[in-house]
Amino acid sequence: MSQILKAKPVVQALKDNLQQEITKLQAAGITPTLGIIRVGESPDDVYYEKSIIKNCEGIGIHTKTYHLEQDISMADFTKVLEEANSDSSVHGILIFQPLPKQLDADVIKHIINPDKDIDCMSPANLAKVFEGDVQGFVPCTPAAVIETLKHYDIKLQGANVVVIGRSMVVGKPLSMMLLRENATVTICHSKTQDIPHIARQADIVVAAIGKAKFIDERYVCEDSIVIDVGINEAEDGKMCGDVDYEAVQDKVKAITPVPGGIGSVTTTILLKHTVLACQKQTAGA
Repeated sequence: MSQILKAKPVVQALKDNLQQEITKLQAAGITPTLGIIRVGESPDDVYYEKSIIKNCEGIGIHTKTYHLEQDISMADFTKVLEEANSDSSVHGILIFQPLPKQLDADVIKHIINPDKDIDCMSPANLAKVFEGDVQGFVPCTPAAVIETLKHYDIKLQGANVVVIGRSMVVGKPLSMMLLRENATVTICHSKTQDIPHIARQADIVVAAIGKAKFIDERYVCEDSIVIDVGINEAEDGKMCGDVDYEAVQDKVKAITPVPGGIGSVTTTILLKHTVLACQKQTAGA
């Protein structure tokens, strides 16, 4: 029977460790604080924000929210971001994306303070990922993948890993992080020929292509460990991943579910990065 790599034990282990670090900070009179910048009232963003705030409150992280109008100008948005940058009580900044068309993310990513950029929006932090420098903040979803694999003692050194998807949000940075763990990485994308054949040869298959139930039994074998990064809406309106879970579940060695998998760990990585940012900014305080 396939092993289900559930998020809950990974999240609990992360939170237990974070709780200890937060207690130390609180003893020094310091409260880690996450600044959340949300533009508009998208139901998905509102739901995600509430989830983050609930998780923060559960372990002693304070949140400061910046709720901005959907039609906010670039100049006004920049003022808010620079305010968060300069506010010493705010240690981490999370900007919900995608942003409305009048806001230029390519400009904004250069404005956010790299020391507070907990989801690796800044090119300064992204460059560190590609250089193998762990001093910056890595993207949260790739970090969640690595955290999950390590929690379940899945060997990365020497492992053959196929990453399906080449986005700068997941595929490319994750590949660099896997290389740092001494895995052998193959990146597949829309122009790759015979992806199912390539994927079947892998020890670990990471689905990050952004298409609902795209990965089926043709892409796996009985020894495959399948990591599903996707979050999509299926035809029946339910949440699903990039993997056809029902078709694949009993045909692989291990698999992450959706929901209850990488997405849940990703939220906890945001908390981890907020605490790390706080520790760096208050070192010696």
